[in-house]
Amino acid sequence: QVQLVESGGGLVQPGGSLRLSCAASGFIFSDYPMFWYRQAPGKERELVASISSLGGSTNYADSVKGRFTISRDNAKSTVDLQMNSLKPEDTAVYYCNAARAPRKYWGQGTQVTVSS
Repeated sequence: QVQLVESGGGLVQPGGSLRLSCAASGFIFSDYPMFWYRQAPGKERELVASISSLGGSTNYADSVKGRFTISRDNAKSTVDLQMNSLKPEDTAVYYCNAARAPRKYWGQGTQVTVSS
């Protein structure tokens, strides 16, 4: 049974940091590129960051470039998202995603709220 379980969300003040983690099981983690998406209330889900299967390549949305860092540990089957200099507009539910055609798996999401 495939599972993606996110953790690390919460309430943080503007300018603060959070580290999200996603623990994967039930599939060969090192075969899959991994992604972090987010969805704010009333908005479509958007891609935040991606990392290749072996971790050699990463990409970021322009809105988070220079502030967020995605990383993975294939030995532990985890993918993290370090978020620094958080802004109120980063408030959203953050989702972990594993995708390798034709398969795509989603976590349940973790809430991040940036507010003073």
